[in-house]
Amino acid sequence: MPSFTLICRLLCLSVVFAPAVALFAEEPPFDPSRLEVTTLVTQVKQPMELAVAPDGRVFYIEIKGRLHLYDPSTRQTELVGEIEVTTAQENGLIGLALDPNFHENNWIYLQYSPPEFPGQHVSRFTLVDGKLDMASEKVLLKYEEQRLQCCHHAGSLEFGPDGCLFIGTGDNTHPHGDSHGYAPIDERADKFPWDAQKSSSNTKSYNGKVLRIRPLADGTYEVPDGNLFPKDGSVGHPEIYVMGCRNPWRISVDQKTGYLYWGEVGPDAGNDGPRGPRGYDEINQAKQAGNFGWPYFIADNQAYHDVDFTSEKIGAKFDPARPINDSPNNTGARELPPATEAFIYYPGAAFEKFPEVGAGGRTACAGPSYDFDAANPSTTKFPPHFSRCLFVYEWSRHWILAVHLTEQSEIASLEPFMPDHKFTRPVDMQFGPDGALYMLEYGETWGENDDAKLVRIDYVRGNRPPSAIASAANNTGKQPLAVKLSSDGTRDKDGDKLQYAWHAYRAGEEKPVAKLLSTEANPEITFPEPGVFNVELKVTDPQGAQAVASVPVIVGNARPQVSFVSPQDGDFFDSLDAIRYQLKVSDIEDGTSDFEEADETGAPEIDLEAPRRTAVNMTLGTGSIPRGPGGDVADNDPLGLKLMKKSDCFNCHAVDGLRVGPPFLKVAEKYRNQPEALEASVKRVREGSAGVWGKVPMLPHSQHSLEEIRDMVAWVYSLEKDNAVRVFDGFVGNIDLTDADVKKAGYVQLEASYRDLGAGDIPPLVGTAKVFLRQRKVEAEAADEIAGPRELGGHTASGGKFLGAINHNHFARYKQVPLDRVGSLIFRVTSAGSGGRIEARIGSLDGPVIASVPVEVNGSWDAFHDVSCAIEPQAGRHDVYVVFLNEERQGGLMNLDSVTFASPGQ
Repeated sequence: MPSFTLICRLLCLSVVFAPAVALFAEEPPFDPSRLEVTTLVTQVKQPMELAVAPDGRVFYIEIKGRLHLYDPSTRQTELVGEIEVTTAQENGLIGLALDPNFHENNWIYLQYSPPEFPGQHVSRFTLVDGKLDMASEKVLLKYEEQRLQCCHHAGSLEFGPDGCLFIGTGDNTHPHGDSHGYAPIDERADKFPWDAQKSSSNTKSYNGKVLRIRPLADGTYEVPDGNLFPKDGSVGHPEIYVMGCRNPWRISVDQKTGYLYWGEVGPDAGNDGPRGPRGYDEINQAKQAGNFGWPYFIADNQAYHDVDFTSEKIGAKFDPARPINDSPNNTGARELPPATEAFIYYPGAAFEKFPEVGAGGRTACAGPSYDFDAANPSTTKFPPHFSRCLFVYEWSRHWILAVHLTEQSEIASLEPFMPDHKFTRPVDMQFGPDGALYMLEYGETWGENDDAKLVRIDYVRGNRPPSAIASAANNTGKQPLAVKLSSDGTRDKDGDKLQYAWHAYRAGEEKPVAKLLSTEANPEITFPEPGVFNVELKVTDPQGAQAVASVPVIVGNARPQVSFVSPQDGDFFDSLDAIRYQLKVSDIEDGTSDFEEADETGAPEIDLEAPRRTAVNMTLGTGSIPRGPGGDVADNDPLGLKLMKKSDCFNCHAVDGLRVGPPFLKVAEKYRNQPEALEASVKRVREGSAGVWGKVPMLPHSQHSLEEIRDMVAWVYSLEKDNAVRVFDGFVGNIDLTDADVKKAGYVQLEASYRDLGAGDIPPLVGTAKVFLRQRKVEAEAADEIAGPRELGGHTASGGKFLGAINHNHFARYKQVPLDRVGSLIFRVTSAGSGGRIEARIGSLDGPVIASVPVEVNGSWDAFHDVSCAIEPQAGRHDVYVVFLNEERQGGLMNLDSVTFASPGQ
């Protein structure tokens, strides 16, 4: 029975939104452009699952054991509890659900990996005064796993409409070894962790299943009717609802039908072979309890062959109508229920049956179902277009699909959802009571990511304000200064015609007077006199809705030009060798640091005070040098920092040095651990402020949305002295690296800056230059071009990834390697397939061969080892093509973990 408080809250909502309900009683046609993404929380660390409470609060968990709460009324996030977990072998805090009566009892269910227990706990906790009461824990269910080898724990909790709790569990089987990416059914005495018959197809194992229980008020549970096996446990565990799962990483329950959906992460084999079918990922649907086949079947019940792993003899195919588990590791029934085909399935390659899924890596997830509710007063709820839709998503391919269902819950069609918006590894999704979709994005890499976040997707109705984007070309320099102003990117989401107005405000005036410059969209304006100006673009739609953006224009001082004489972009860094840098700075007003050039041209030599205004910031990056689609160095900065670099922030601030405003590091130290400080800073940045840090005012930044400013301020608040960039002064200097630096750094980023002297009343300007230095050991998957091989995950590979599915004439290219500092090439390889050889060619695919090494079959896909070849001295920089060859057996050659460009004499 609902509480009096909840009834009052709903009555208030109905009054507030009554006009909206009437207004949108008849929905207009679906308009995809009305789907809008709002970032709610950034700086999320390896998020796993979320749950939206009836009052709109959003709970989410991180794998290292933290439970967080986002409150939409305050837009604040707080840590509400922390569970002690082990994160070895992909364990951790892996599942979250709220009780169906959470608004009354405050019960939260967590699935986690206790450090002292070889398996998982599913426990109920109570939220008391906004915090997780650890003493309230009731362990409903615990089940053991083997911890000799990694992996597959799945981890996902979801309540059905009847109050039953579904629990996803993984097959707890090593995915590699001698299975070669096919069915892991190794029955040899010492290969227990490599046999999924011990778990997925074992009726007396909780692993490789989706369990279903009904929690009771006393912290125990009962087994509901309709599970796969009898309640007496005579055939199998009575809690099992679905068996034959590999890694049901994300599950969901249709709250209208009670049907279970889950994403099944499949095996790695890239092609059909003698042992059976290639790997597929699956989206599965269970209208009733059943066996979904793993490790004997995959996709539409394509069967694997029985294999004797001692003799490597391949036997008969398994029968989906009558699966038999004869493994010595099986402790349950021998005869299993018939296998059920997958609902949706797809391999790594493009697939005709479901072309909408595309191609690439595979990590299938099944998300929430949606049914349009006309009585819901929310103006941002999803439209009827998505009623009776199952949302499925891909962690590896970054897409979401809306699966339109028939009344019988069969597939009507697959529709790409927001295909023009990049979701960065969606990891969990759930609809809130407002009918909006809430989502956790994991971020770009396998580990912790600066771009991980919690977002909300709304369907926005009615007139929408325009968005304004202002930019300026040649907006700094000597007078008279011709500035090209641009409104490119400005648009009205409803397609209305906009009015443009450009105004200029002179900075520093007590009562700045706006001067109308132009009403054109992209004017060219000449500023005849020196000064600092804030040029504002205001756009207005026919309904009067407005948006504003602004750009700075500085007249009377030219921006300095900065470049690295040394090192050059792409050079190596070594632990024993200091990085010696030399800069060249040229400034119209200040002069040049190249004294020979000054003598030849008559240009002034730069002021001797200049080194105090010259800095080289060093940042140690993890992984490989970030590169974009064309192979050029990409911007890997956190989102907040990217936005700041596009704005005017670094005209006035540095990370840890004094410019016009305070160092960002001091801002972070002042406001750290103050819950209300972030929103107050967001307001100051948006509206402008004076007197907080000094007399110099901060201009308003209305050109940025609140979400953008929140990302920017969050980046500033994340800075800490120990992990801030290291700064070195002067045009010439040495940077010493420690062994610890080299071990943790995938690359070194050097960014040089020079702040000029200004010109009279015109403030100083800063010029910058950036180079990236690389490790001698380069991860194989970090190649600038990969033609053929697939990037795969492996726990014995450095960085957790490698290049696999390698066939004859596949190659990887590494751009502009300084081979004059390389004496040999070392390839870290393994092969349980055909083997072959690797050739290194320079300049082109048919260029000169500088190295050739054989790769022998060592019988394992994850026992990486080094093979090396000395090379003749090469002058300068070259593109290096690593080519994989085996003319006789052209498929399944090898895996490549890394390439090391070793120094001469190593």
